[in-house]
Amino acid sequence: MAAIQTIYNFLWGDIVRIPLPGGSTLGLSLLVLILVPAGLYFTVRTRFLPFRLFPEMLRVTLENNKKGDDGISGVQALIVSTACRVGMGNLVGVVAAISAGGAGAVFWMWVIALLGSSTAFIEATLAQLYKQKDPLYGGYRGGPAYYLHALFIKPGSKRRRSVMASLFALSGLVCWCGISQVTGNSISSSFENAFHIPPLYSTIALVALAAVIVLRKHATVKVLDLMVPVMAACYFFITLFIILRNIGQVPAVFAQIFAEAFGVRQVVGGGIGAVIMNGAKRGLFSNEAGSGSAPCAAAAADIDHPAKEGLLQSLGVFIDTLVICSCSAMIMLLTPQELTAGLEGMDLLQAAMRYHLGEFGVIFIAVILWLFSFSTFLGILFYARSNVAYLFGDNWLSQTLYKVLALVMLFVGGLAAYQFVWDLGDVGVGLMTIFNMAALFPLAPKALDALRDYETNRLHQNTER
Repeated sequence: MAAIQTIYNFLWGDIVRIPLPGGSTLGLSLLVLILVPAGLYFTVRTRFLPFRLFPEMLRVTLENNKKGDDGISGVQALIVSTACRVGMGNLVGVVAAISAGGAGAVFWMWVIALLGSSTAFIEATLAQLYKQKDPLYGGYRGGPAYYLHALFIKPGSKRRRSVMASLFALSGLVCWCGISQVTGNSISSSFENAFHIPPLYSTIALVALAAVIVLRKHATVKVLDLMVPVMAACYFFITLFIILRNIGQVPAVFAQIFAEAFGVRQVVGGGIGAVIMNGAKRGLFSNEAGSGSAPCAAAAADIDHPAKEGLLQSLGVFIDTLVICSCSAMIMLLTPQELTAGLEGMDLLQAAMRYHLGEFGVIFIAVILWLFSFSTFLGILFYARSNVAYLFGDNWLSQTLYKVLALVMLFVGGLAAYQFVWDLGDVGVGLMTIFNMAALFPLAPKALDALRDYETNRLHQNTER
């Protein structure tokens, strides 16, 4: 436990502090020092892709995305990755960021999403370039373990596994076990608060439902295809309803966001560092760009050009942060502060929803949290397929054993929260990010070549039409 805590502090703790006006300091963790410059670098190298090609992202999403005989479609891969991105962090995590950093944290969350979109394009395109046939599930598999393997193992080598690729795969499996416990705890807690259902009963029902889905060969993607669009649309339209009911306050909310992002009061008061870092960290944690998770889904897509999946996954970052996270921010910022003073986490969000929609709001947010968390659990087990296969080969036993382990962690988390497991999950995602970024920089030219090819051929063809 001490070793895990040491690694956790190294990855997530502030290793650099920059003095700011007003006596504040800007604390930078190792992962922030890696991911933010990477986002800037890839944004420049892709010639500001998030701004320049946003209409093309929408066009690719809306075009005919029927899957071929091999695997899932590009949009289905986007839905799987969105299921994992959109989780408890989009609800309670955003609330915590605003509580600690003020409304200005929302602006920095948006900035990080714009930068992360370019990183998401690079890693998803590489996942497509290095994907392999999947003999167990059909279709394709891949992700960082596979492009790390290609980076470090020369063609024709007798070595079956790369150390770096194996470390990434192992880190991912550790991370996703930790997330399984967090998922179970989030769901049982929300149902106990909203419906007074004992955690044991809600957890048994949750694990039984999850087992029926994940232990079947192709059920996960089918369930997520239905669940993710519905839950995201419900949350978006409920937020839109709340915004319209409070339309007179909306200009003041946006003014507050921008004022506190750069405000003199925050600088003089020494709080500007907290404003920036809480927004930046929430953006990085939520959109997952650079962590190497989403490429595990991107590789499975049967799509006619690698850059297309890159564009779809870039759009996924926008959906996660600029839409879903912003919904949570608006719900909170349109609530009078005196009603939420002294509250935090789920209690704060439920108080805000009670103000806007009465008891229905409390029930709605509990159900949405269930959907967000459950879809995350299903999504991470889809991710795990490729990592398990890389480490243990193509056999049903290893795939099934990992699913059973995740179900056990889901059950354990529903009954009790173990901080050690939570920290272990955070360590896993931190290590995943470091190993993944080690491949992104040297392999980025291949993704950029794919982007140039796509723009030269596909976009010109669309123009001619």
